Amino acid sequence: MLHRAAPLLALLLACEGFAQTNIPKNSLGELSGAIRQLTNGVSAAVVEIVVSGYTATNDGAGQAANRISRQRSSGSGVLVDPDGYIMTNAHVVQGAVRIKVLVPATEPSAVSEIPPLQNTRILDARILGIDRESDLALIKVEERGLHVLPFADSDKIHQGDLVFALGSPLGLRNSVSMGVVSAPARAINDENPILYIQTDASINPGNSGGALVDAQGLLIGMNTFIVSQSGGNEGIGFAIPSNVVRNVYQQLRRTGHVSRGFVGIQAQDITPVMARGLHLPVDRGVVVSDVIPESPAERAGLKRGDVILSFNGQTVENALQLQNDVYGRQGGERIDLVLERGDAPVSVRVEVQKQAAPWDPLAALASPQKNLVPRLGILCIEIDEQVAPLIPNLRREYGLIVAAKSPEGQAQFIDLQPGDIIHSINELTIASLKTFQDAVQALKPGDAVVLQIERDQRLQYVAFEME
Repeated sequence: MLHRAAPLLALLLACEGFAQTNIPKNSLGELSGAIRQLTNGVSAAVVEIVVSGYTATNDGAGQAANRISRQRSSGSGVLVDPDGYIMTNAHVVQGAVRIKVLVPATEPSAVSEIPPLQNTRILDARILGIDRESDLALIKVEERGLHVLPFADSDKIHQGDLVFALGSPLGLRNSVSMGVVSAPARAINDENPILYIQTDASINPGNSGGALVDAQGLLIGMNTFIVSQSGGNEGIGFAIPSNVVRNVYQQLRRTGHVSRGFVGIQAQDITPVMARGLHLPVDRGVVVSDVIPESPAERAGLKRGDVILSFNGQTVENALQLQNDVYGRQGGERIDLVLERGDAPVSVRVEVQKQAAPWDPLAALASPQKNLVPRLGILCIEIDEQVAPLIPNLRREYGLIVAAKSPEGQAQFIDLQPGDIIHSINELTIASLKTFQDAVQALKPGDAVVLQIERDQRLQYVAFEME
C-alpha cells in the first residue's frame, strides 16, 4: 500500500491552507478508518456467486469439441433489493445448472474489522432474466432483510473521482481495491452502445458482477471486464454504469426481458470536412444522416442535415452518446431535442417507441395451450415456412425456437432465452414440438438433459438436471 499512501500524503501536504507542521498526526489514520468503514458497509451487499454447469471439451488431440464436461466457476454479484434480488453479469451465470450465492451472515457495522470469511450463508439462486446485449443478469435468492447497495447517478461522475472495486477476484471473496475513474464514458466499439466507466482500480477474473462504488459507498457501476495482455490486472478495467444497471434491473424484474428505445434516426459525428461540404453551422457534434419513414422522428419533424445540439437539456457530444441516451428510454417516454437547422435553433419533442426484439413476432404466434412445454416453462414454435423467414441466417432448417418463458417451470433456473433454437435433446434430433414435449415428459427427476441450441448463429450445449 506504500505506493498509494505516498501520493495521498503529498496531496494532503499540497492542499491550500495546510502546512506540513499543521497536519494532524492522525490524518492518514482517519482517512484509513473512513475507507475501512465504507468498505465494511458495502461488502455486506456484495456476494460471491458459484456456478455449476457444463462446457464443451475436446478429446485432448486438438479435435473439435465432441463432448461436454462439468465445470465450476465463480463470480460476483450485487444485492439491489432486500428481498434477495441480485444483479450480476450475464457471462457469470451463462450455462448454469446450479447457482449458489454466498451471502454475508451479519449486518454491516461500524467496527473496523471486516466480517470473517467463514461468516456466510450459502443460498440457492435462480435466474429471473438475462440481457445478453448489456451482459447483465438478474438472479434471486429466497431471503429477506438483506443489506443492499443504493444506486448512484452514474451521469454525474467525473474523471479522477475516487472509486472502490469489490468482489471475489480469482475466488478470493470479499476483496476490495481502490482507484480513480480513468474515463467516465468510454466507448469500446461502434457496435456496442454502452459507454463504460474505465477505472484503474484492480479488477481481475472473478470480479465480474461485483460493485464499483463511489466515495459515498453508492453503486456507481458493475465491474465487467478488463483489457490486459497478461490476463491479469494492468490498470484498465471497465464497469457498466449504474444507470444502465438500474434500467436493466427494473425491466428484468418487471417483465423478464429488456426493451430499448427507438426514435428512427441515423446520426453521425460531424467532421470538419463534412461540415464544409454540407455547409453545416458547426464543425463538431452530431448530424442526422437519415430519418426512417413513418418513425417517431419523422412524425416529430426531424430532417436529414439537422444538427442535434442537446438531448433533454444535456449537450450532445457524439453519436454514440446520443444512441446510448435513446436506448435507455422506455416506449412512451418523450424526449426534447434542440436542433440547429440552417441558422436557427429548432426545438422538437419526440415520443420514444419500444424497439421490437427479434422474437416479438414469434411470441405472437405462440399460445400457452398449444406451445407450452410445461416442465421447462417455455413456449416453443416449430420452424416452418411461416416462421423461417423471421429468423435470418439459420444454421439448420429445422428445430424449435424459444418464443417466450413462462413465470413457472425450470426455465427460470437454466440458460434458455427467447430466440434460442433447440436442435436436439440428449442426441435426439428435434423437428416437431410434439417430439420435444414427449421427450421432456419422459424424463425422470435427476436425469441429465443436454440441449443443443443455436444462439446468435452458433451452436452450443445447455445442460442441466431435470427437477
